Amino acid sequence: MNSLPIIDITPLYQNDPIARQAVARQIDAACREWGFYYIKGHPIAPSRIAELKAAAEDFFARPAEEKLRIDITQSAHHRGYGAIATEQLDPTQPSDFKETFDMGFHMAAEHPDVLAGKPLRGPNRHPEIAGWQALMQGHYEDMHALSLTLLRAMAEALGIEENFFDQRFAEPISVFRMIHYPPRQQASSSDQPGAGAHTDYGCVTLLYQDNAGGLQVQSVNGEWIDAPPIDGTYVVNIGDMMARWSNDRYKSTPHRVISPLGVDRYSMPFFAEPHPDTEISCLPNCSSAEIPAKYPPVSCSAYMLSRFAETYAYRREEGKA
Repeated sequence: MNSLPIIDITPLYQNDPIARQAVARQIDAACREWGFYYIKGHPIAPSRIAELKAAAEDFFARPAEEKLRIDITQSAHHRGYGAIATEQLDPTQPSDFKETFDMGFHMAAEHPDVLAGKPLRGPNRHPEIAGWQALMQGHYEDMHALSLTLLRAMAEALGIEENFFDQRFAEPISVFRMIHYPPRQQASSSDQPGAGAHTDYGCVTLLYQDNAGGLQVQSVNGEWIDAPPIDGTYVVNIGDMMARWSNDRYKSTPHRVISPLGVDRYSMPFFAEPHPDTEISCLPNCSSAEIPAKYPPVSCSAYMLSRFAETYAYRREEGKA
């Protein structure tokens, strides 16, 4: 197998239990064998993608001083603009050659969780661009709904109650991110990756990628294979929290981005992550006397903060302080 499976999720939006179960089985097999797959038949319209892509091109082309008005390193809850080399996903490689915009579940400054100083809780920080905030908020809500549709199918495949994840993804810490990868030849060194090899931190990632290419996934035998863009699809992958939840039944697979030559690359991942107080512990049916639970329980927020500290220098400094 040298290519990722493509799954048509149209039946997940229809009232046909047998067809839904067939899709759940396909998702289950892809999560076990690859930890990666494509979906088609989702409700995100091409016009929405085009609007988001245009917004990303506009924002990232603006002067650095304008983008840095919402500098993510000055945010207590990890929202806003991340300049090139802010992240280092692979500690053995130079910092990543990309710039980012991150938003999450919006909580007003007067929300009790924000006033209490709970981690990863607070208002979003948007650039002052007409129509930007409404576009981003609408898309965030639509991607949250799409992620729950996939999670319900995974719950069925795992033999747990259908609404298990719905309950735990209320007021989530899910993140919608826009990424700009400049052409590779502009990097500071030949070994600077677009995004270094890594596994995702959360539960499920849904990725739109433009036509530039560059995403690679590590197969079970350690070979890096291309995951090329396919019109009308999202790439879906399992993150570390879902691997822990499923006791590694579902794979959190290493992947990376090799920045293309001569062109800019834009991608837009949605990282589906639960409410920060959610306990991540082995799911029913995922352990036995022969296969005991591999990981101790941990809260979603504690796990995410520990991973952020590994990736972001400014988070490490905050931890020391």
